[in-house]
Formats: sequence, C-alpha cells, structure tokens
Amino acid sequence: MGDQDITRQPQNEDRRAFMKSLLNEVRALAYMLDNQQFETGIRRIGAEQEMFLVDHSNLPSWRAMETLELINDPRFTHELGKFNLEANLSPLEFGNDCLSQMEHELQEVYLMAQQAAAKNNDQIALVGILPTLSKRELTLDAMLPQPRYLALNEALLKLRGSDFQVNIKGIDQLRLSVDNLMLEACNTSFQVHFQVEPENFSHLYNVAQTVTGPLLAACVNSPVLLGKRLWHESRIAVFEHSVDARSDTHAARGLKPRVHFGDHWVELSAAEIFKEDIARFRVILTCDTEEDPLGMVKRGEVPKLRALRLHNGTVYRWNRPCYGISDNGKPHLRIENRVIPSGPTVLDAIANAAFYFGLMAGLSNEVEDIREHISFADVKANFMAAARDGIRAQQVWFDEQQLPAHQLILEKLLPLAQRGLETANLDAEDINRYLGVIEQRAALRRTGARWFLDSIQKLEGKASHDECLRSLTASMIQQQSTGQPVHTWELAEFCQQQDWRDSYRNVGQFMTTDLFTVQPDDIIDFAASLMEWRHIRHIPVEDDAGQLLGLVSHRAILRLIAQGDSGESASVRDIMRADPITVGSETTTVSAIRLMREHKLSCLPVVKDGKLIGVVTEHDLLVVASRLLENYLDQD
Repeated sequence: MGDQDITRQPQNEDRRAFMKSLLNEVRALAYMLDNQQFETGIRRIGAEQEMFLVDHSNLPSWRAMETLELINDPRFTHELGKFNLEANLSPLEFGNDCLSQMEHELQEVYLMAQQAAAKNNDQIALVGILPTLSKRELTLDAMLPQPRYLALNEALLKLRGSDFQVNIKGIDQLRLSVDNLMLEACNTSFQVHFQVEPENFSHLYNVAQTVTGPLLAACVNSPVLLGKRLWHESRIAVFEHSVDARSDTHAARGLKPRVHFGDHWVELSAAEIFKEDIARFRVILTCDTEEDPLGMVKRGEVPKLRALRLHNGTVYRWNRPCYGISDNGKPHLRIENRVIPSGPTVLDAIANAAFYFGLMAGLSNEVEDIREHISFADVKANFMAAARDGIRAQQVWFDEQQLPAHQLILEKLLPLAQRGLETANLDAEDINRYLGVIEQRAALRRTGARWFLDSIQKLEGKASHDECLRSLTASMIQQQSTGQPVHTWELAEFCQQQDWRDSYRNVGQFMTTDLFTVQPDDIIDFAASLMEWRHIRHIPVEDDAGQLLGLVSHRAILRLIAQGDSGESASVRDIMRADPITVGSETTTVSAIRLMREHKLSCLPVVKDGKLIGVVTEHDLLVVASRLLENYLDQD
C-alpha cells in the first residue's frame, strides 16, 4: 500500500471505477496463471523489520521522521506511528549462505537506526509491543500525517460506524474503546517472504498455514500492552481489533474481520484468495490504475496490478499472498508470513525466519497433500493456542497427535526444518547456528514473552507499575544490543540510575486502581470494616454504573462515633461528602499536590466522564516524593 498514490475520501464514482479495475486485474492475474507467465525456477526470500523508537526515559519517541532523515537510506521507510520505523531487507536467492547474509544486513540496518536515533538521545527497540506504550500513543496526534494513513483511518471508521472496541483476557484484562486505528501502530513484526511457483502455490500456502501455529509458539514476544499482561503474543488479538471495520450487525452475522487467519484450505491458486477477499471485504481506498491490464498481459507486457495490490494491502491475512515484479522485470508470487514479532534480537529474528523457511521447504517436500494429515480446524486452533500460551501451548499434529509446543518443536519440527534447509543446499554451519537457537529456546521454554512475564513478576512490589515497565524496557534494550539470544538473558532488574521524573508526571501513572467502594445505601459498619480490613482511610461511593457519588473518610466515621451515634440507623449517604473534588488521569502531579494543599484534602478521586477510575492519596504522594528525592540524591 505504501507505493500507491491513495485517493483521499473517494467518491462513489471513484469506487465504481476502482472496482472495475480491480475485477479486470483479477482476470489479468488468472490469465497470467493459466498461461504460465510467472517467474519460475528460482526461489527467493526476503524480510521487513519493524521497530520502535524509544527516548532516554524508555518511553516511545515520536521522532520517526527526524530519524529517517538522519538515516537517509532507501531501505528505510516510515510506518503508521510517529514512533515506528521499518527497514526492507534485500531479496535473496534461497540457498547457500542466504541466512547469514540476511543476518548481516539486518544487523547493519539495526545499527544504522541505533546510530541515527542516538543523535536525538533516542534508542531502537525490537519488540512486538513496547511495554511503555500509553494511551497517548493511541491518539491521532501520534499518527504520521501521511495521506494514505489518514485515508485508511477515515475509511475504516466510516465503514465501522463506531469506535474500535478491545476486550482481551489474559492474566489481566484490557477493555478499551479507541476512535482511530492507532492500535495497529502498537504492533511491530519481522515479516518474512517466501517466493513460490504458481503451480505449487496452493500446496505451499496450506503448508504455511499449518506451520504458523508452532512457529508462533516458538517466537512469542508481546505479552504486555498498556501495562496489562495479556496473551503471550498479544499482537494477534490487538491487531485483529485494531482494523476491525465490521459493524455490530456484520459481526453478529459472522462476517470475518479484515485481520484473519482464514477458515479453510486453499484448493486451486492464489487467484482464489484474491477473489475471496474482494468478495468479502469492501473497497475502502482507491488509486490510479492501468487502463487495460488484460490487454497488457495478452501482449506479453507485465502489469503492476495497482488496484489488486492496494486492496490486498487492506486485508491482513496472517499468511498473505503477494504479487510482485522482480528486478528482472518478471512477475512473481510470494507468501508473506506476518506472525513473527519483532526481536528480541537480530539473531533471534533470523533464527525464527530459518525455522519458518526450513519448515516450508521440509514439509512441502515430504508431504504431498497436507490436507490428508491434519484438519484445518486443528491448524487454526494451533494458531490461537500459540498466541495465547506460547511455548507452553498444546498443539495438534498429524494423525491427531496432541503435544506441548516445545515437545512438538524439539521432536518433530526441528528435524523437519533441518532436512528442508539441507535439501535447499543452505550452509550447514548456518543451519546449526540458527536452528540451534530455536532448539535451546524450546528446551528451556524461554521465549521473549516468558522473559517479560518472569521479569515483571520479579519486579513487582519493588517500585510503581510505571517504573517496572520502564525498567523492563531498559533491560530489554540493553540486552538486545549485546546480540545474545533471549533464552540466555538475565531477568530484568530495577534500574536505579534512571531519571524517574517521567514516571510521575501525571496522576494516572501512580494512582491506585484496585479500589474498594461502597454504595449510598450501604450501612456505615460495612464502610468502617472495609477501612479496617484494607488499611485505608477513604472509600469512594459509587452507583452500579461506576458513577462517583461521594467519598467517605475515616474522620467522618470517627466524628459519628464521637457524637455518640452507633450508626446503626444511618447509611453511607448520611456521612459521605456528596460532591468531592476530583481530577482526571492526565492531571499533572504538581497540580494535584497544589489542589490537595489548597483544599486541605488527603484523597483525590480520579474520574473519567464522571466515573471512578482511581484515587490518589497523601500516602501515594509521599511515595512519589521519596522516590524522586532518592533519585535526585543518587545523581548528586
């Protein structure tokens, strides 16, 4: 989609003309397939590396365009978010030392990005989801103001008719409503491409679907979003929500989201997928197209198929068919695998790619028809289980064997991948190096996701949640820069030397959200008991919808007792402060302190649209002050 000149806010006549071009291009593609006009006899591989830009405080940096200017290399491009970069690696012929060549180039672009970022006191992070992303990054202010991104955002929102809704359950639960598609920018991946010959496309595409579950289980690296521990590869759930343009009616009817795995095997050719996606998903963007693509192919000319490629770029299958034109001017087909997350290191990324390429080659060589050995339902279930549980997921394999992912990888898939790479005449030393990383990762059950989750558990209680996430990010970037694979990493430590002021800029960063509340008609004894049990001095009063109605203080209960009233006939309504002073989560910490001092308050409820989302107390501010004072004295 990035190569297209997008029409912003296309009219009905634009859409009709585009649809006509799209249908003509599908016919041209079918003609090319029937008449064997695609490149054959060679297999190439390629990759796209997405990355996060991170500032000195280990928070997202919005300086993508400035960094790209400093890099000044055509392999780099921007992405949806101002905090994202992308590097496109050179296509390589599949064989010999192609994997070490790919690693060398990936290391080169990673260091180029690091060096350019450092000039702005920024860093590069290779991770599926950056742990320190906040709701600030889910706004249009964080979107790169490029016409195609704005057009895509407008089109998807118009098609959906309401905000994007997110509800993901993992260890924690994330419920979120977003009025734009910036959730998509929260995900970065290492997308790999595998060129295929047209006559083998359906077989290889079905193989790609089959290996995607175990592949994902081996490389999960994205368990945290907005501070919540979700799936081991939360990108899968997040991305499906981020561009889900279905209305409630369409969703209830069973219409697929634009991000999907698929529901059945491919029977015939790549054209089958393109036709299905045109049939199922409405045109949302348009561009200039070629006048007579079918005539071009009949004359032996190679069309660019702009309409087909643009529409394909707005449907996000996890294994996506791609049409392209090689440097020699010949058209080709390839399968783009989109499930591998970015990072944790360059070596890990190439190991993931080697595992995928080896499985593709090995399984396609050794199995004539994958559909005879495993059902599509099991293939899709494997994918979802891997996204949720990672290396510990249960996987179904041939003849309904059920194995933990690590066992399946070690006993069956690694030998298969090795045979596939050997058959393709890859360098033996490279095969051992990269598949050895996967072997150790599986044997130790130590994925990037597992490192994150274990590190969070280790850091819990040592600092605020925001400080833990920043320490986690700092450790990840530091260990990433060593190049050592993730299964060898030490768990993250609390970073004493970091400037913690950015963790306490606003009350939303440290407010208490695990709240105990009462309702107006509750008895006072219940409120007093809660205070005693939970060692708290204030209890918010809310209704069933979470609307803040008042605040009960420890002093109010003591005052009641001092007056000789047992409170047996009274309710919370009688002693609560009915109109407490409140703040929002974005209220600065300094403003909150001044407000509490001015009104002699010891507790501030934090609300959004009148509904309670947290509280800030004198104790919270004492922790903030002590943390910042320690930080100041340590730096002195």
